[in-house]
Amino acid sequence: MRIGIGIDVHPFAEGRKLVIGGVEIPSPTGLEGHSDADVLLHAVSDALLGAAALGDIGLHFPNTSQEFKDIDSMILLKHVRRLLDREGFTPVNVDAMLLLENPKIAPYITEMRRNIARCLDLDISAVSVKATTNEKLGDVGREEGACAHAVCIIE
Repeated sequence: MRIGIGIDVHPFAEGRKLVIGGVEIPSPTGLEGHSDADVLLHAVSDALLGAAALGDIGLHFPNTSQEFKDIDSMILLKHVRRLLDREGFTPVNVDAMLLLENPKIAPYITEMRRNIARCLDLDISAVSVKATTNEKLGDVGREEGACAHAVCIIE
């Protein structure tokens, strides 16, 4: 068994879709990034890669590559799963926490869990997604962006 941790942060930007956990959420702003800036899936990907000692998403999907410009992060997470498979690792579970003031994402959590489970070939019961605010403190509290933390176990 191995444990991994991943953290990701993206600022809000005008003219972008807000995609979190593979779910498009109605919002006047989205997250800025080279890909779709899915902060939750990026944290999960980094946790899995870290557990397998395979580097991070920046190594595998550099923001200097046009190949990954505006790419759906579910495609990236599926690729991370294939990297784990190739190294003989299997995800066991994922526990993720999203820090975000607005919009509220409770109505979308089940779909996010389902998306992550599907990408990783896990049962939904092995995927936890939680959300909290930053109580108006810091960049997230001022609604300048969103942050996600994830931990996972692989075997």
